[in-house]
Amino acid sequence: MSLTRRQATLAALAALPLGLAANGTAQAAPHRRTVHIAGDSTAAQKYADAAPETGWGMAIPFFLRKEVQVANHAVNGRSSKSFVDEGRLDAILAEIRPHDLLIVQFAHNDEKSADPTRYTEPWSTYQDYLRLYVDGARAKGARPVLATPVERRKFDADGNAVPTHGDYPAAMRALAQEEGVALLDIEALSLALWQSLGVEATKKYFNWTDTEQDNTHFNPPGAIAVARLVAQELLRTRVVARHDVVRLHEDIPTSWITWPPAS
Repeated sequence: MSLTRRQATLAALAALPLGLAANGTAQAAPHRRTVHIAGDSTAAQKYADAAPETGWGMAIPFFLRKEVQVANHAVNGRSSKSFVDEGRLDAILAEIRPHDLLIVQFAHNDEKSADPTRYTEPWSTYQDYLRLYVDGARAKGARPVLATPVERRKFDADGNAVPTHGDYPAAMRALAQEEGVALLDIEALSLALWQSLGVEATKKYFNWTDTEQDNTHFNPPGAIAVARLVAQELLRTRVVARHDVVRLHEDIPTSWITWPPAS
């Protein structure tokens, strides 16, 4: 993907009516601020046929006051590239409003070099695609927020939690600094959390069942733990106000997690 594509996207967004592209009009109906999530299966909504697998996007509402809405657009198996190519970013930009947030977390599937529909290279195409989310949100008067990818459960022989995302987190950090975008460093925080919990205890946070040993996706305790990290980072970076964050230091019952029927 070349810079020309980025310029074309910006031009298309700039051509929207001013009331949509910037701050709305005086006649626009007031709306509750919405946190939009663009991401992959680690954040996505799960359904009854996938339980107990849980995306952290299902748990983040527990840490935000009820006046803040969450629109979870994350979808299993998507990369920063395929999410755009399937028109999913366009769908978000069609509904996002001024002062909304767009949290962007990708890398798990960007890393799949054998799949050209999803693969991106960290220091080139990955950053190029992420810029589309940043530019698109800004053009609509919303605030983009980059979130480094949550870490998988992987330990070395000495019991040390091992990073699994290569250069992708570093590339996102560099882009956030270059573009002046708030960064939620979920990769670093989740790695530290898995290290503190250790080899055995971390199994209770991932989708380990009698028939599956999944070191990527979460069960309810894991999703709640990661959502708590996201909420902490939203507060630390001052993306949200202190009064917008709730229950940060409270236990969240796993019974609050529900899985809708599969459509």
